[in-house]
Amino acid sequence: MAWIKGQQADLPKDNLTEKLSLAEGYLEEKDAKLWLYDFFKENTQFAVDMLMGVELFPFQTMMVKTMMKSDYFLGILGRGSSKTFSCGIFLALHAMLNQGVHIGVLSASFRQSKGIMKKILDIQKSPKAKLFNDCVTRVSLQNDEWNIEIGQSKITALPLGQGEKLRGFRFQVMVMDELLLMPAKIVNEVVIPFLAVVTNPTERKKVKDAEDILISQGKMTEADRKVWPSNKIIGLSSASYQFEHLYTMYKNYEELILSGKSKNAHYSIFHMSYDAVPDALYDPSLLEKAKSEMSEAQMDREFRSIFSSDSSGFFKISKMMACTFADGEGQSVELFGNKEDKYLLSIDPSWSESDASDYFAMHVMKINEADENGICVHPYAIAGGQPKDHIAYFHYLLTNFNIEFIVADFMGGAQFIASCNESELFKSSKIQIKTIDVEVENPEEYGENIKEIRQQYNLTDNRICFLRKPSGTWIRSANELLQRSFDTKDVMFAGGAIDADFTRQIANPSRVEGLKFIREEKGESLSIVDFVENLKDLLTLTKTQCAMIEVSSTPTGHQTFDLPKNLKQQRGSNRARKDLYSALVLANWGKKIFFDMKKMPVETIQSTFTPFFV
Repeated sequence: MAWIKGQQADLPKDNLTEKLSLAEGYLEEKDAKLWLYDFFKENTQFAVDMLMGVELFPFQTMMVKTMMKSDYFLGILGRGSSKTFSCGIFLALHAMLNQGVHIGVLSASFRQSKGIMKKILDIQKSPKAKLFNDCVTRVSLQNDEWNIEIGQSKITALPLGQGEKLRGFRFQVMVMDELLLMPAKIVNEVVIPFLAVVTNPTERKKVKDAEDILISQGKMTEADRKVWPSNKIIGLSSASYQFEHLYTMYKNYEELILSGKSKNAHYSIFHMSYDAVPDALYDPSLLEKAKSEMSEAQMDREFRSIFSSDSSGFFKISKMMACTFADGEGQSVELFGNKEDKYLLSIDPSWSESDASDYFAMHVMKINEADENGICVHPYAIAGGQPKDHIAYFHYLLTNFNIEFIVADFMGGAQFIASCNESELFKSSKIQIKTIDVEVENPEEYGENIKEIRQQYNLTDNRICFLRKPSGTWIRSANELLQRSFDTKDVMFAGGAIDADFTRQIANPSRVEGLKFIREEKGESLSIVDFVENLKDLLTLTKTQCAMIEVSSTPTGHQTFDLPKNLKQQRGSNRARKDLYSALVLANWGKKIFFDMKKMPVETIQSTFTPFFV
């Protein structure tokens, strides 16, 4: 660990210890309170211990105090380095010691933002935090907004998708957790402008005018002017790839710190690997497990806080990021489809009800026949869900998206389609999905196979489902097709829903009532906001799974596409999986089949048999 000061001007110091040593006599109660207040501001560990009953590690004290002092703070720390906890401490302390401040909390998902707020509420409930508890005046936990009021200060957590609502707030401090997953559009167009607005311009002008008069009369110097607190931006994250906006921000901060070019604001970077954190913070067995389960590149980003140049697998993460719409720009994830659009659905089923099982994974892809491309707009992935929940979700997709083609893995897919058709839900809706029975294996017979698919395909009769039997030849060609599709951008990933798209999709919660879209933690309450945000999270997970895929050859010369050996050996509910990747391979292959089929004219087969009497 190293401390690099850079060329920035020193922050003003109160020299409180020196003042205390020179103080004599008796302090009135009001003066004593002011001294204690100043002492709290200068002695972070003492304040946290006294007010909240929490004993911080030295690095946590440094991090919280740096947040308090800096205008722009960027924390790049390894997983498990208490980023969320330390941030919660900072929020509570800053709100107490700067009465009237309004703090905003944003993260890539509302669940993460609420996680920071829960840390504050957990501290409040501790018997050791009685003084802090007395300061909390109101707590409001609504579906799309959480508020904690501490005296005249307020901490507000909001969903990321409500960009227009965010613009209506005036925060003096903005905290962004999981910054690498935050869209650059929100950071640059919504968050950064907060710093340009002050809450008390009239008061500041009056003070300045009075100071001007005193200076002109020689009763005051320029150095004695009141120093008003600056607005703050706090960013926390693990490391990212070097082509992502977080790394650009990191290098910008670094340049401003080292060059001293910033004259009006103070920048800080808190960059720390997991092995610089006290051992007491880590469970050694969990750490060893992570080392055995992660690739070196993953360990570099997630634990060592090292920015990576690119993924090393068969599919490059940089290519996939180039195939992703920016949040709020272009196609966003869709909770339900547009009636005039066409969609394709892929299914990679799993029947196990264990939370350590594979995902039951699906992808809904919006298809464009004119340009022969597709956009992934709605993913689904649950490990260990009940069959009835998967059936209900499949029914939801069929009734809320204009699905014109389905491609499913034959292993488990045939059983799933049959179970759906026999279910009361499908029978009551009078939905029966029929399959297309054609082998597409030999490249020399591809044209004839497509003709046969075209003959069997019948949208009116719901004969739209193709059950794909995997083979070594198909696996190789389908993966190479997906790789080419990333190169040519024939398959794209939707961005997160922002502003009007977000508001439109959360407007009718009843449409998704009762659907299981995630395995809830005990006592967790999920809303439609979490549903919409989860769609983007699953698309991110899809790209992560693709980036982990490695290609290898068997002794017989066949190529396999799979997770690295160490990841395949994982066990437990949090193990690495590849089922969203598999569903994407199916969707992309099905897209080609669908487009080739639609270009094929339907042949009218006329009988040449002539009846005759015997």
